[in-house]
Amino acid sequence: MKQRVILQIGEHELSVSHPDKLLWPESGITKLAYVQTLAQLAPFMLPHSEGRYLTTIRYPEGIAGETSFYQKNCPQPAPPFVRTAKDGSINYVVLDSLPTLVWLGSLYSLEFHVSCERIGDPLPDRWILDIDPSLEVEPRLMEAADEVLTLLESLGLQAVAKTSGATGAQIVMPIERGPTYEQLRAFGKFVSEYLAAQRPELFTVARLKKDRGTLIYLDYLQHHPGRTLAAPYTPRARPGAPVSTPLTREEVKRDVKPADFHLANVPQRLSAVGDLIAQCKPQPLGRVLQSLSKL
Repeated sequence: MKQRVILQIGEHELSVSHPDKLLWPESGITKLAYVQTLAQLAPFMLPHSEGRYLTTIRYPEGIAGETSFYQKNCPQPAPPFVRTAKDGSINYVVLDSLPTLVWLGSLYSLEFHVSCERIGDPLPDRWILDIDPSLEVEPRLMEAADEVLTLLESLGLQAVAKTSGATGAQIVMPIERGPTYEQLRAFGKFVSEYLAAQRPELFTVARLKKDRGTLIYLDYLQHHPGRTLAAPYTPRARPGAPVSTPLTREEVKRDVKPADFHLANVPQRLSAVGDLIAQCKPQPLGRVLQSLSKL
């Protein structure tokens, strides 16, 4: 068994220890295969993580190990190519380069979660609604996503559904700059409460889990400064190595499953369809908010 391999990434050399260690044992994904796949995901993941505070979840023994932990502060020692940004007492990694991504993967970072806010920018560049099932396996997940997308379309807005890679999904809508986070939260409240009223057998806005039953929680509060969401194209430390993946509207209507998109097939998918979020032009949410305020 090899104890170490050296990867050449541009002008940087990166040493990867224990390259044969299984990180997703049931899928046969080794540490070396993992960091190589991260390199394929990088062109699509980095635009959604650069300029944001990064939190990783590290699994030193892979997903079957007993130990995992959240990492907010930049691991030390860090290579010189790693950029950081301080927020209070925490010195976060800024995930903005291929070497940084591969280095984090070599440290057993299996999940990448980014801040909702951009560093030093008071205005949001996107609106996100978190769709959070109460059931571990929710057969109505795509139905829920379709309901949100349909409502947005009725308001003249286009958005993209993405799997979280775990049990839920998010609706991501790039927006024209202007609205504040508080205005986005108010819009999320409107969307969520409207849908919960229209489909009370499907949706809830109850914040306490004990009050949700089997309903799908529309969490409009999560997209706010100081909070994080799973980055587009992040792997997840779950069996099958699922990846948080943006979906076409046709895929939503076809009722695809989060487990359909994983480390073994997402790189090829991205080569074929590209980044669906990047293809969604910024939406005129400010004008919609003005119209809604007159109702």
